[in-house]
Amino acid sequence: MFRGLLRTVSVPALLLTLAAALAVSPAATAATASPSVVAAVDPSSAGSFAVAHTDLTVSAAGRSFTARVWYPGTTAGADAPVAAGSHPGLAFGHGFFQDISKYESLLKHYASWGFIAVAPKSQGGLFPSHSGFADDLNASLTWLTAQNTASGSRFAGRVDTAHLGLSGHSMGGGAALLAAGRNSAAKAVSTLAAAETNPSAVAASGTLNIPAQYVAGSADSIAGVADNQQKMYDAKPSPAQLRVITGGFHCGFVDSSGIGCDSGSLTRAAQQKLTQGITTAYLLYTLGGDSSLYDQVWGSAAQNLAGVVYSAKP
Repeated sequence: MFRGLLRTVSVPALLLTLAAALAVSPAATAATASPSVVAAVDPSSAGSFAVAHTDLTVSAAGRSFTARVWYPGTTAGADAPVAAGSHPGLAFGHGFFQDISKYESLLKHYASWGFIAVAPKSQGGLFPSHSGFADDLNASLTWLTAQNTASGSRFAGRVDTAHLGLSGHSMGGGAALLAAGRNSAAKAVSTLAAAETNPSAVAASGTLNIPAQYVAGSADSIAGVADNQQKMYDAKPSPAQLRVITGGFHCGFVDSSGIGCDSGSLTRAAQQKLTQGITTAYLLYTLGGDSSLYDQVWGSAAQNLAGVVYSAKP
């Protein structure tokens, strides 16, 4: 069905998105570590925090939408208290026509390492606004910042408002880049199979002076590397990195495939393991202040990671 839509929709920037649903040095981006972030040994494995979640309505910056928030809890499960400490925040954008439940394993993984991840449920229809989605992602960060000082909020005193980031898959990855270009509070952005958007995520990448990470799959037949992530990386001033998973596919970044999905030579489990390790190390380094992860992000460990082609502008 999605490939049929590709042939009929006339806006080039929207086509790839409809198909599926950094200038500072790297060393300078590793700020003082947040108390909540534990030094990583293997960021592809689960972190030390119990994972909790809550469903709520985000109202901020003139936007209002429902969202699920995954966060480090005192215990696992729905609506548990937030674990002690000051936790970096992350807004995550879903792909075209994808429910946020498709990203549960990834967002739970981030929460286990001490991140509060807000996943808007907005812009889920057939004709989403990419610009509106970017505004929703930024509103999520604005809301999270306000919650840190809101009396009665479970997140009061628990948000590291100096270390906020953006992420997303496909359309959500493109929207995260648009959002980063509009929000000085965002300190890093990490994307998965980011698709070109309208307005252009490629153009937005060219304006960013924060660290940006583009993770891609070599077998992606929906938002292919050459026409999407490579162009974004090429446009982005340093610091930036492009990590291409060999045999990885567009829908390999989500927990299950649906209509119009592609496939690759790598299993979904193997792709997600690599994705979780690559992106968690990057987020812990750029937002969590864990300088011990330099080698896994910018050094020889990153350059020689099996199954991943590494390009970087430190």
